[in-house]
Amino acid sequence: MTVGRICCSEVDLVEPDETVHAAAQRMLQRNVGTLLVVDEARRPVGIVTDRDLTLRVLAKGLSDETLVDEVMTPQPRTIRLDAPIASALATMRSTSVRRLPVVDPEGSLIGILSLDDVLSAMVENVVTIGGIIEGESPRVLAEP
Repeated sequence: MTVGRICCSEVDLVEPDETVHAAAQRMLQRNVGTLLVVDEARRPVGIVTDRDLTLRVLAKGLSDETLVDEVMTPQPRTIRLDAPIASALATMRSTSVRRLPVVDPEGSLIGILSLDDVLSAMVENVVTIGGIIEGESPRVLAEP
């Protein structure tokens, strides 16, 4: 199974010159924990998470007028649309992230893959396999 098959194609964006207050408001309104920053070719150049806002802004006592550019993680690791899920998991593990921007062969943003997306796909596969096994198992009638 490839990343493109399970990633979310709806990605919320933020501009690097927006305030962290505006970013937090967008996260609240859209019920997301991650916003991506892209360049003019839609290549990911930054990522900001609710955790970033907590640790890099609130915990340090910075103003809510601080710019996203000052607290985002620059040049986030990405994963290609056609990459196998195992590659995405290896990247997540080696970089200690739960979300990866998904890009096309030119590096333009296509979607975002979260660890939750991977877990949901795995559960769906296990349920499907369970149904197949159940359907193939011979039925044994209990004796009265």
